[in-house]
Amino acid sequence: MSGMARRIAFLVILPPRTLLLDLAGPLEVLRIAGTVQDRVGFAVSYAAPQGLTRCSIGLDLGGAGTLPATIADGTVVLLPGSATRVLGDAPDRAEDAAAEAEIVAWLRAVIRPGHSVVTVCEGALLAARAGLLDGYACTTHHASCERLLAAAPRARVLENRLFVQDRDRFSSAGVTAGIDLMLHLVAEWAGPETAVAVARTLVVYMRRGPDDPQLSPWLEGRSHLHPAVHRAQDAIAGDPARDWSPALLGRVAGASPRNLARLFRLHAGMTVTDAVNRSRIALARDLIAQSDLGLEQVAERAGFGSARHMRRVWRQFHAAAPSSLRSGSSDEASGPVIPQPVGRGPALNPSEHPSLRAERSNPG
Repeated sequence: MSGMARRIAFLVILPPRTLLLDLAGPLEVLRIAGTVQDRVGFAVSYAAPQGLTRCSIGLDLGGAGTLPATIADGTVVLLPGSATRVLGDAPDRAEDAAAEAEIVAWLRAVIRPGHSVVTVCEGALLAARAGLLDGYACTTHHASCERLLAAAPRARVLENRLFVQDRDRFSSAGVTAGIDLMLHLVAEWAGPETAVAVARTLVVYMRRGPDDPQLSPWLEGRSHLHPAVHRAQDAIAGDPARDWSPALLGRVAGASPRNLARLFRLHAGMTVTDAVNRSRIALARDLIAQSDLGLEQVAERAGFGSARHMRRVWRQFHAAAPSSLRSGSSDEASGPVIPQPVGRGPALNPSEHPSLRAERSNPG
């Protein structure tokens, strides 16, 4: 798209026997993210030891470059995993071992501060052998966690996790968990609304388990496929401070207020009021953490009548007071060395919804 505000460079390293879903799943997330918004774009290039590798389903992946001598600062290096067996002819194990050793040596020589490393499934083993996970929390496919710990004894290997983010290292569990990780990154870079739109296009859920990293509050209640509820949620996320009356949201969603209330409980697992309050509290958290505004100003911008009202709603979702966001320190203070998010992304502007244009142009 023209007018792209930021472009994030990905270099995908193709190991021998590349597990195709490890590769295609995350990259489809990036492709679709580039079509649903124009704030962030993704430039993807590929490299392999010989410029050619056979993937898990027996196809040769051509067109990749050879491993470059250097890569630019800010580049995100993606390491998909390898299949144990390839559909069709058996691979040459000696050639594969040599190719893996070449990738490990390249990673050790080229990756520097300023580069981010994203691993999918057993791609973490290559990063571990290169020493890139030492001192980091990480994960991989549940069947390979012991191998990962053996390859990186100085790493903190976490089991039963969809993905792990530790500064500039991002690792995911097996196969489809790479999609979850990339959706998470897209939410950081281009906003949670973009991640939701991508997930809906791919017909996948924004997953979370009891031990998984918590999803952004902007994504809560979005693991469904009902278009009317998503339209209302998009509108709320785009302007949390607006006075969202049941009638107004019903017009945005294309449903009666009564039916929309029923649909929210059924598909989002919350009431409409709860959805509005969650978005307002999420906005308030962002304002408190990222600005010097006083609590009264934060409350006004987030759609609350007063700081007292905001505190009362806040206590429904958080044990600590709002002021704790400024008085405490964050474990992520150092931050990942990845391109920083550019806001919550291009959510639906309620004023642009067709059902509201006539209302705006004809206030009488």
